[in-house]
Amino acid sequence: QVQLVESGGGLVQPGGSLRLSCAASGSGFSINAMGWYRQAPGKERELVAIISRGRSANYADSVKGRFTISRDNAKNTVYLQMNSLKAEDTAVYYCYMAAGYWGKGTLVTVSS
Repeated sequence: QVQLVESGGGLVQPGGSLRLSCAASGSGFSINAMGWYRQAPGKERELVAIISRGRSANYADSVKGRFTISRDNAKNTVYLQMNSLKAEDTAVYYCYMAAGYWGKGTLVTVSS
């Protein structure tokens, strides 16, 4: 049974930074791609970033140059470093394992 638990969300001012973490329990972390999605109020869930088991990363155009996804296979953890945050980054951020597992999400609010 795989469980994904996100942490690190919160309230931050525009231009600030946050680092999200997603800790995975169970098997499969090191062999699966991992991703971060987000869902803003009234909008559909969208892909933010994804990292392969070989650490190749891809990003949504809206976060390129500001967000960085990384993974530590020894800790079964994937991270999302978010810099230069904007109000439009406000959303619930979800961790995803490519085997089909989702975390429950962590709320990021960017506001002054």
